Amino acid sequence: MPIRRLGLVVHEGRPAAVAGAETVRAWTARHGITCVAIDVWGEHENRRSGREEVAAAGSPDLIVTLGGDGTFLRGARIAAKKDIQVLGVDLGRVGFLTEIAVTDVERALDAVLAGDSACEERMMLTMRASKPLGMPSGLDSLMGYGRGPVLPPPQVRPETAGDEGWGVALDITALNDIVLEKLSRDRQVSLGVYIAGRLLASYSADGVIVATPTGSTAYSFAAGGPVLSPRMRALVFTPVAPHMTFDRTVIADADEPVALRVLPHSGQAAVSVDGQVRGVLDPGDWVGVFAAPRPLRLVRLQQANFYGRLRERMRLTDAPATALDGESPPLFRPSGRIPDDLAHLHIAPLADPN
Repeated sequence: MPIRRLGLVVHEGRPAAVAGAETVRAWTARHGITCVAIDVWGEHENRRSGREEVAAAGSPDLIVTLGGDGTFLRGARIAAKKDIQVLGVDLGRVGFLTEIAVTDVERALDAVLAGDSACEERMMLTMRASKPLGMPSGLDSLMGYGRGPVLPPPQVRPETAGDEGWGVALDITALNDIVLEKLSRDRQVSLGVYIAGRLLASYSADGVIVATPTGSTAYSFAAGGPVLSPRMRALVFTPVAPHMTFDRTVIADADEPVALRVLPHSGQAAVSVDGQVRGVLDPGDWVGVFAAPRPLRLVRLQQANFYGRLRERMRLTDAPATALDGESPPLFRPSGRIPDDLAHLHIAPLADPN
């Protein structure tokens, strides 16, 4: 793909990320490509929105993130605004989203420039609300929740102002999840949960998660939710410590939005987007979580091995009773041709283990 301008998102707190950024800058200089830093980790008071970050960076053709999955999520938030491809360099501990080792970053950029890379699409989320989100004064400790910079409350998209009955559309995209959670330790949040416009149930819980298939291995997984293939399009609803018998995850189709209304006798609820608190809801307020109109586009150099990575990164172990059987060999042998009875499926070719 042609690259005239490259945006860098760097975790400045990691020396390896800073060194990797210098490698990228040297590569862009050799190829006559403009390289710009995208400041999503700075601590200045007035954080910019994703659209403003893209505009400030001059709308790059490619965004490269150097850090872990958290850094990648910040780069994805920006890339999604202008349908920009993202290349994630892995310097984190889990690394489900990033796949390129920092030692391979020049080889990866060469492949992208030569057109030898692939593009993998991931579903994202967007959100509407009964009113614009805000952060009440006196909640400075909440504003510092989590790591990284504080983002401002999301802006209302002005082109949607006349959509009566649908609330206001917020300038938000999430790759992993949107979460409503309690503000005080001693009081759960009470929420009416609607799927496809119909009431599913009223929950009293520490929080509720609406995740993408990509986010199914993040907070939703930690809360007991299932693992979904990131190739899927679905909304994954998972309650967090619900005080009720029905504590299961519900998986909705991508065309079935999930709405969450704070019940009249509930406390306030914080709204987090990919781990960043973006506002607070009062009793009676609601949000609707929808599949975003455009996916995130990830740069891949080879066929994704999600299940191999799941086994490795989650440190999955085999049952003790299977120890005598040894390591299981590949079940499907690599082949250049899919059998006729399976030709209707989009089965990715398997890598040759040899």
